[in-house]
Amino acid sequence: MTRANRPHLPMRPLWRCRACGAEWPCQPARLSLLVEYRDDRTALLVYLGTLMAEAADQLAQLNGHAPPENLGDRFLGWARPRG
Repeated sequence: MTRANRPHLPMRPLWRCRACGAEWPCQPARLSLLVEYRDDRTALLVYLGTLMAEAADQLAQLNGHAPPENLGDRFLGWARPRG
């Protein structure tokens, strides 16, 4: 599998994308998740909230203090329904 074809999944505990190295969820991961959960936005938000809690714990352990402040926007802000 080439780098371009690899799925955009999180690399724990750094929470960076395995395919592109951006903070996860990266733009391709967001698009993939929106497609996968297109009929159930609530389930997407629950899933992302669960991952955000895991990321907060792991990133705090790596940093030796509190997790990054932008996790809410990073994990949930983009996935909220508009309108």
